[in-house]
Amino acid sequence: MFATSQIKEHMEVVGSDGLHVGTVDHMEGDTRIKLTKTDSQDGRHHYLASHLVERVDTRVHLKIPAASAPSQMA
Repeated sequence: MFATSQIKEHMEVVGSDGLHVGTVDHMEGDTRIKLTKTDSQDGRHHYLASHLVERVDTRVHLKIPAASAPSQMA
């Protein structure tokens, strides 16, 4: 289990396959992770729901593979 307070600015977000998804810009409340726009193909900020997170160590690990993450982004 993890606490959303463990998710910090500039942490790498990776899929369950270990592939890069993005970089944390910051948390918006306890439910949304705002990703930096520099990792985005369209140059915009995108968001991931915190319920997609499996665990947090030096990186944020998602429960889904990196290829599935864009379909989960807002």
